[in-house]
Amino acid sequence: MNRIVHGENLEVLRGLPAESAHLIYVDPPFNTGIQQKRRRIRVVQDAEGDRGGFGGKRYRTLAPTAQAADAGYADQFDDYLGFLKPRLVQAHRILTATGSLFFHIDYREVHYCKVMLDGIFGRECFQNEIIWAYDYGARSRTRWPAKHDTILWYTRHPKKYTFNLDECDRIEYMAPRMVGAKKAALGKLPTDVWWHTIVSPTGKEKTGYATQKPLGVLERIVRVHSNPGEHVLDFFAGSGTTGAAAAKLGREFLLVDESGEAVAVMTKRLEAYKPDVSDPIDPQAGMKPAIKKAAPKKRTSKVAVQT
Repeated sequence: MNRIVHGENLEVLRGLPAESAHLIYVDPPFNTGIQQKRRRIRVVQDAEGDRGGFGGKRYRTLAPTAQAADAGYADQFDDYLGFLKPRLVQAHRILTATGSLFFHIDYREVHYCKVMLDGIFGRECFQNEIIWAYDYGARSRTRWPAKHDTILWYTRHPKKYTFNLDECDRIEYMAPRMVGAKKAALGKLPTDVWWHTIVSPTGKEKTGYATQKPLGVLERIVRVHSNPGEHVLDFFAGSGTTGAAAAKLGREFLLVDESGEAVAVMTKRLEAYKPDVSDPIDPQAGMKPAIKKAAPKKRTSKVAVQT
């Protein structure tokens, strides 16, 4: 069952059965020290307005509502690793034997987070450091502009894990004439550097939620690292991109976030999949398991065995 839980994620994670999620993706706050916001502009047509529009029309910018002005979250922690560690310990417990964790972070904290994850999962279960590279936004004049995030991939078992490489989308060759027309038409498999644009501020994919990640990045992760019908968990769910990718590809999702704004955005975005939406969790009352422990499958899953 697809589910969205509005609650504190550590409490929710503690209530989930062991080995119940086949794939976990998390995009936690990056500890940037700033308030993460996406500016929302409201305009009305006005011949004397301050903004130009299509066909020479003019528009006047309206003041944001109090709700819009306060939207977002404070991305600052006194003990960032102390905040993350108990949640990732639970993530390790919840993963199935062939499951994967994808941990999305930026350059400020990635080195510390990798050492922490090595301690939880074991260095032998670290599989890849994936660089998501993009080219959008302002360019610093005092240093090389930061235009990438890091995604750390860990598995529950060092050699046995789901890795459906044949399901992966293909990308264009940088020099297609050098490989011939047949290979150029097929495209090539990605490496550990993923070039993908950010969510366009004016595109259809945009939800208006701060720090929204592009659907294409999550679809690649879900396609390759899980099988249809399996459970995908995101406990920093934000705009619900993980759920959108999972549902589109025939997986079940559990999304958790303590932000009422995030839950509202996810609920609207995923309404076609009819998710069960839970009220804030009462720690005294407990909770029903959001997903059941994964039952053994009669069919053989696609699992890579590295030797």
